[in-house]
Amino acid sequence: MTGRMAIVLAAGKGTRMKSDLPKVLHPVCSRPMIHFVLDSIAQCGVDHTVVVVGHRADDVRSELANRPQVDYAVQDEQLGTGHAVKICKPFLESHEGAVLVVAGDSPLIQVDSIAALMKTYDEAQPACILGTTQKPDPTGLGRIVRDGEGRFAKIVEEKEATEAEKQITEVNMSTYLFDCQRLLFSLERLTNDNSKGEYYITDCPGILKQNGEDVRAMNVLQPCESLSINTLEELAIVDAEMRKMGYQDASDA
Repeated sequence: MTGRMAIVLAAGKGTRMKSDLPKVLHPVCSRPMIHFVLDSIAQCGVDHTVVVVGHRADDVRSELANRPQVDYAVQDEQLGTGHAVKICKPFLESHEGAVLVVAGDSPLIQVDSIAALMKTYDEAQPACILGTTQKPDPTGLGRIVRDGEGRFAKIVEEKEATEAEKQITEVNMSTYLFDCQRLLFSLERLTNDNSKGEYYITDCPGILKQNGEDVRAMNVLQPCESLSINTLEELAIVDAEMRKMGYQDASDA
């Protein structure tokens, strides 16, 4: 199968949300946040979407029951973002072309940002493109390190960053566009040799880079896309921002 595939990571409980509701089903503008992600993906010519479900998987499936061209991969144990993508292997093995990997809790993902990544992929066919943004306060986020010619060198997580690297304001926002077969190559080489014993999708660009592949970081994500949702307070901030930006409240639809 050729074309464009998307993987949406939606298995998490969202412990800090202080609710048993799956994180992606928490409402913004009176609508479960994952719908905004899927709407943006659909506008970018994605032919097939795989939603990775886990915590209360049946509730997520039920909410998305009327969505066309959506399949599900079940992550019974949350062993990291890399593991979440890895369990999509049955869908990936039969696919040729681009694979977009995004978080289901990012309702402010912008169509123009995804379109810019896809345009570069179509023109240059790199192994991987990371969507990045500038964040004045990058605390807690992975920094994008570039070489002397401005090309992507690596992602450095804050706990491993030097003092100089901590000053970098270009950050990774968990928005990736991979060539499918090269994504599979990197997934096979992922390890869980870290303090949490988990597999991270953030390691895949580095694996591909070390293999001599073309890996790029594109600073195309808009400032609003850097707003994350991990707590009820952050949920309220994103809800207010989306209303300010003119997103329609579900009750008005």
